[in-house]
Amino acid sequence: MAKVETIVFLSLVLDLFAFTIPLPLFPRLIEWYTLREISDPNGFLSRTLRFVSAIRGLFYKPSLHSQKWDIVLLGGLMGSVFSMLQFIVSPRIGSLSDTHGRKKILLFTMIGNILSALVWIKSTTFASYMLSRVIGGLSEGNVQLAIAILSDVTTPENRSKALAHVGIAFAICFCIGPPIGAYFATKPLPASNTFGLELNVYAVPAIITLVLLSVETIFLAVALPETRGKGIKPVENKLKSNGKSTNGATGSKAKSPEQRIEIIRSLRTLHLLFLGIFSGVEFTLTFLTFDLFDWNNKQNGMLIGSIGIISALLQGGYVRRATSKIGEGVMARRGVSSCALALVFLAILPNYVTTNPTLARRLLQLGAVCMAFTSATVVNSLTAFASLQCEEEGFDTTTGKPAKIHPQLAKGKALGQFRSSGQLGRAIGPLIACASYWTVGPTYTYAAGALAMFALSMHMRKIARK
Repeated sequence: MAKVETIVFLSLVLDLFAFTIPLPLFPRLIEWYTLREISDPNGFLSRTLRFVSAIRGLFYKPSLHSQKWDIVLLGGLMGSVFSMLQFIVSPRIGSLSDTHGRKKILLFTMIGNILSALVWIKSTTFASYMLSRVIGGLSEGNVQLAIAILSDVTTPENRSKALAHVGIAFAICFCIGPPIGAYFATKPLPASNTFGLELNVYAVPAIITLVLLSVETIFLAVALPETRGKGIKPVENKLKSNGKSTNGATGSKAKSPEQRIEIIRSLRTLHLLFLGIFSGVEFTLTFLTFDLFDWNNKQNGMLIGSIGIISALLQGGYVRRATSKIGEGVMARRGVSSCALALVFLAILPNYVTTNPTLARRLLQLGAVCMAFTSATVVNSLTAFASLQCEEEGFDTTTGKPAKIHPQLAKGKALGQFRSSGQLGRAIGPLIACASYWTVGPTYTYAAGALAMFALSMHMRKIARK
């Protein structure tokens, strides 16, 4: 099924490329809407900004902080809305794919993504732009369905290697998508090409997004076969000298359905807690470099890009090979421990910015490397671990009928619920991290995050042994 893996990887690159293009545009986009709508105190944007200012006032004194952070916080809220909608809809998308097929539901969600891009192109008000984000949040199903498809066509022995394609696609697109979006944001569409229509200030990036999504949809419709119910028979596990399986989730199918359901529940909780902390670190990292080093957008882009490049290299060169030897749980725990170490470096860093700036930058670089290792390991490993607990679809060798699957262990539903828990973490993590950063500062914020990550790593010892 190498062909299916290639199709899924290429579709993910197209999808995530489209997803990452608007990421660097949020602050400037909100500024553009503010200039257009500031004269309307009862407008949607004015009311939203007053709400954000009220929230900000609960955590710190406005006289001590620039109100420009209201725009930054509003950008975070926009991202949280997207993640919260994903939290709500992901289990439903997964369940529908179990019933109606992966390809059919994937193409249906792509129609929603295309509609979202179309609304963005024409969104000249903040309310219409938020409508495009809502449509996108309710429609985005490519990642979770790609995971389900890869789980359909791989054996437990090589599943972690296959799912590493998801992480590699993320790393590649987060390296190239934001810079491409920022570049074309400076290239407005000539008035002669708008056919007299008023378009969004960033219509060119929006059009590129639309083209990418359209190409992806056509590609999937033509090239992707249906994989639900067509799983391949797992090969017999080869035993190592110590008697353990080379598969990281040794004996997962020997466990009872109740035991596997309990493991998936534990993994969902870990996914929620980890991404809640990690997404907060990601979101505040550019605040840290701006506040302490006065870095510009280019320098921040290079930092984030370097994290993505290192993550992609680790996933392609180390994680795909090592996971089958040490197990998904162990690999995920190593990534969590690496994140805790990164947070320690970031917590120490502010103390040396003025006295030893060179050391401060070295601590930032060490933290970035540790975060890259975390990006390369945790989510993919936890996802693969969750997938290994699901029922393998196929046919009963005696009756020839489709094998009966426990409803809680159907791949689409179980993996949709798993992704949903992570999206909830992504929705609330940045808001909590921002509130802490502006209230007690970076040292205490990252120190608290480090303690939480160390505690999570200790808690994962039991999971890593399963």
